[in-house]
Amino acid sequence: GDKVLYSKYAGTDIKLGTEEYVLLSEKDILAVVI
Repeated sequence: GDKVLYSKYAGTDIKLGTEEYVLLSEKDILAVVI
């Protein structure tokens, strides 16, 4: 996976089972590091 940089207060934290995710809008993504 790529690393994604996003604003500190952007997105919604979601937990599915033991995995944690952050859902982001495209406008909140600052950069994608490959």
